[in-house]
Amino acid sequence: MPAVVSSAELDAFFNLLNSAVSGQQLLKLVLSKYRGSEPLKQIQVRPVQLKQQWLLSFTYKYQTNDVTRNLDAADALTEIHSLLGNSFSAANLFTADAEAQLAISKKGKVLYQVKQLQHSATAQAATHNREKHRYLSLQRPFLQELGVTDAQQQLIPSMSRKWKQINKFIEIFSNAVQESGLKQRQQLHVADFGSGKAYLTFAMHDYLTNTLGLQAKVTGVELRQNLVDLCNNTAEKLSLAGIHFEQGDVKHFKARGINVMIALHACDIATDYAIHMGIATGAEIIMCSPCCHKQLRPQMKLPAVLAPMLTHGIHLGQEAEMVTDSVRALLREA
Repeated sequence: MPAVVSSAELDAFFNLLNSAVSGQQLLKLVLSKYRGSEPLKQIQVRPVQLKQQWLLSFTYKYQTNDVTRNLDAADALTEIHSLLGNSFSAANLFTADAEAQLAISKKGKVLYQVKQLQHSATAQAATHNREKHRYLSLQRPFLQELGVTDAQQQLIPSMSRKWKQINKFIEIFSNAVQESGLKQRQQLHVADFGSGKAYLTFAMHDYLTNTLGLQAKVTGVELRQNLVDLCNNTAEKLSLAGIHFEQGDVKHFKARGINVMIALHACDIATDYAIHMGIATGAEIIMCSPCCHKQLRPQMKLPAVLAPMLTHGIHLGQEAEMVTDSVRALLREA
C-alpha cells in the first residue's frame, strides 16, 4: 500500500493505537529514531499482567543499559503521545489485527502505512495469547547480558535448551509461590545455593519484582569467585536492586529469614545440608534437585537375592538414588 503524506495520518496512527490499547489487542510498539541528547536508542512497549492488572511495560533501551517502567493504559497513552513527534520520529505498531509504520520527517511530514491482517490474524492472536502466559520475555535485559539472547534480543540458537530450562523452572517456582501463600507477601528473601552463572537466579528476581511486583531480596551463593564477580557486575550494570552474590557454600552460609531455599544439582550431602538449612530457617519453599548420591552407595551391601539385578553399576546407582531420596523424604516428613 503506498504511503500517504498527510497530518491526518498521525491521527489515524493514534486512533489505531488507542483502539489496540483499549481493547487489549496491542502486541508491541517500538519507538525509534531518537532526536534527543541522551544515549537512548529506542523504547519498546509491551503489555504485561501485574497483580492481575493489564499494564504497558516501557523498556527504555540505552547504549549500556535498559530501564523499565510499567504504566496503566491512560498514562501509557499520554507518554506515547508526548514522545512521538517530539523525542522520536518513527514508530512500528503491532496489534492482533494490523501492523502499522509511522515516520515523521524533519519538516514535519508524516509517512504512514498500515497493513490489515486477515488470514494470519487468528494465528497472531493465538500467539499473543500464548505470549501472555509466558513467565519471562526474551526482551529481559539480563538474558542478553548472560548470553541467552543477542543484541537484537533474539534467542541464540545454541541457548534454546537453556531458555526452555529457565521457563520451566519459573513455571514450577511460580506454582510453589502461589501455593505457599508467599505471593501475598510484600517482601521475600530467596537464597540460591550453587547459583553458577545465575540464569535461574536472575530469572527468579525478574519474576518476583517485575511480574509479581514484590520487594524481593535474592542472594546467590557460589563457590567460584569469578562467577560471583561476573554476576555482581551484571546486576550492577543493569541497576538491579535486591539481588547480590556471595562466595561460599550451603554448609557454611549464615542463613537468616529465608523464605525460599534453592539448591539445584547440589552434589552428594550438600543436598542434605540445604534441606536442613531450609527447615532450620523456616523456609516456606525448599527446592532441591540432587545430582549424585555418593554417601550411601559405598555402604550398600547387596543381599544374594538382589545381586543378579544390581550387577551393573548403573542399576546400583539407581538403587542408591532411590534409597537416598527415600531417606530424605522420611526425615522431612518425620
